[in-house]
This record gives sequence, C-alpha cells and structure tokens, in this order.
Amino acid sequence: QVQMAESGGDSVQTGGSLRLSCVVSGYGYDSSYCMAWYRQAPGKEREGVAAVESDGTTIHADSVKGRFTISRYDDKKTLTLYLQMDNLKPEDTAMYYCAARLKSTCRWPRSWVGGSDFAGWGQGTQVTVSP
Repeated sequence: QVQMAESGGDSVQTGGSLRLSCVVSGYGYDSSYCMAWYRQAPGKEREGVAAVESDGTTIHADSVKGRFTISRYDDKKTLTLYLQMDNLKPEDTAMYYCAARLKSTCRWPRSWVGGSDFAGWGQGTQVTVSP
C-alpha cells in the first residue's frame, strides 16, 4: 500500500521560493507509476500542479510552468518526490499534497489532472504566499 508524507511548506512573500518534499513508501519498486503534486485552496477544487512518470517524463500545469519544477529521487529502494517552487504568487497559496497511481502512466488509463484514482494521500503541507 503506497503511502506519502509531504513536508516543506511555509509562509513566504511574493517572489519567494520553497521546495516541497514527499517521501514515498510501499509503491512496489519495479512498478511503473505516475506520481503527482496537487493543491487545494479553501473553497476551491483540487488542482493538479505537476506530475512525473517512472521513466522520468514530467508534466506541469500551465499555471505553474516556468515557475515550478517537479523532480524525484528513485534508487529503487527509496523514492522522494520534490516540487521546487520559484517566483511564488499569492494565488499559489494552498495545501499541497502528493499522491501516486501505480501500474500506469500519467495519461493512461486517464489523465492525472483530477487525481480521482490516485492513492497515498498524506496530510499535506501548507504553502502561504503573502503579497
């Protein structure tokens, strides 16, 4: 059973940077996967931020392209997912979560964006960006 634990959230000013981390366990070290970062602000729907596949292919939402970068460290024993966030804006304020879908890519069997069939949701880490 895949489990994720997010960390790294903080309060920063506009234009600042943060690096989020997500430690992943139980994902089956030889399995294909799509792992992703999501965020949810109060009163808003969950939004897919960025995703990475087991072959290293990355995808970033248009709202964060050029500012956020997803990466991962995977040595088949441990896997840590990262989200480098630069040039932060107040609209980036949200709770950030990581989640995984195993035996799949980020586009198959369905798009990763909604996250409805992803698992391992952790407690999240709060990012607050002040004007």
